[in-house]
Amino acid sequence: QVQVAESGGGLVQAGGSLSLSCAASGSIFYIVVMGWYRQAPGKERELVASLNSGGGTSYEDSVKGRFTVSRDNAKNAVYLQMNNLKPDDTAVYYCYAYVYTTPSKWDEYWGQGTQVTVSS
Repeated sequence: QVQVAESGGGLVQAGGSLSLSCAASGSIFYIVVMGWYRQAPGKERELVASLNSGGGTSYEDSVKGRFTVSRDNAKNAVYLQMNNLKPDDTAVYYCYAYVYTTPSKWDEYWGQGTQVTVSS
């Protein structure tokens, strides 16, 4: 069993910054990818940023240049630094991880989500 837990988030004014943290724990053999999705009210969940074990990153177009994803493999953790936040960034942010629990078995795990609210 693998658990994923986020922390951070909150309320910030437009132009401000927030950071999110996420750690995976449990029966982890290897983590392939960790990252962040978000879901705003009435919208579909969308990928914000991801980071694979080789250091490759992917960002949603609207956050490029403002958000930075980083990872601490030793801690099974991923972070999201969000700068120059905009009201459109308001959403519940979910951490996810693609985890091998054995050398041949992998699955996708999600955190509970953390609210980010950006006021104008």
